[in-house]
Amino acid sequence: MTAPTAEASPDAAFPGYLDCLAEADEYAAIDVALGLVDAGVPAERVLLDLVAPAQAEVGERWARNEWSVAQEHAATHISERVVAAIAARANPRPTRGRIVVACMDGEWHALPPRLVAEVLRLRGWQVTFLGASVPVAHLVSYLHRYDAEAVALACALPMRLPHAHRMIEACRRSDVPVMVGGRGFGVDGRWARRLGVAWAPDAPTAAELVADERALRRVPPAQLSHLADDEYAGLTKRRGELIDSALADLRDRVPGMRDYTGAQMDSTVSDLGYIVDFLAAALYVDDESLFTEFVQWLVDILTSRGVPGAAVGATLHHYGAVLHDFPRAGRFLAAGAALIPVPSGAGRR
Repeated sequence: MTAPTAEASPDAAFPGYLDCLAEADEYAAIDVALGLVDAGVPAERVLLDLVAPAQAEVGERWARNEWSVAQEHAATHISERVVAAIAARANPRPTRGRIVVACMDGEWHALPPRLVAEVLRLRGWQVTFLGASVPVAHLVSYLHRYDAEAVALACALPMRLPHAHRMIEACRRSDVPVMVGGRGFGVDGRWARRLGVAWAPDAPTAAELVADERALRRVPPAQLSHLADDEYAGLTKRRGELIDSALADLRDRVPGMRDYTGAQMDSTVSDLGYIVDFLAAALYVDDESLFTEFVQWLVDILTSRGVPGAAVGATLHHYGAVLHDFPRAGRFLAAGAALIPVPSGAGRR
């Protein structure tokens, strides 16, 4: 293997690589990444120390409203092409068993698990990457057919945790060890532990964990006895009703909504739905912090786009009033509302 030169490092290449993403220059980005590999930088380092942090910055620029959705999508596509180019240049030969890597059904953030898949491949595993939003029935059928040694499932958004749990259990019924990763399980894996599944915070840890079948299988059971109160089930049944009532309440509070474009109205309805879905996920794992972290994120996103955080606060108070017979949900909603400053002179209905 060629020893890396002093100038060849992901840190040194990072600014130029990020410029390539900003300019949507796919070929220049590939040249930067392959230049590092050809200079002796291990492919795994290029993936984890260049591509991954650059993609994280792409997400931050979208969140700060510095980049549009179109720019974020273009950069993500280029990152995917860069990963493919690195994988083709490294071209490792499998020496170990098959690992299946997939996104949860409804999960479209495919680049992070793709990076995990390529690191596993570089470490000798025969990896099948199934990509984004894999329906659970199709995943289980695939596992039965191809005799995988383990399955790695990715979830970026905590609101998908209830579905993630069902997917995890379906894989286990196929007697395939399961490992999970992604920010959807919490930055410290707390919600993976609540669901009773092995969790890896990053690709190197995933590579170590997947090689230890006993560690994958020997995890404490799920801690979900709180679901006996039926708040989660009741909330999900009322999802449509809650969104409709919150939209009507907002129209009363914000007369300017009558001038919203179709796109603005669609975004508002989506946000109202996200609030319900994150609240449901918080009830599922019985963790207030899941909901309050989402509320803070949503307020930051909206205020960066000129939407006052008070609109979120009003919706949380509305949901709290409608869900007066849901004590856990009420506590979570109150905690979220407490994060939002009340504008001076504003009252609460």
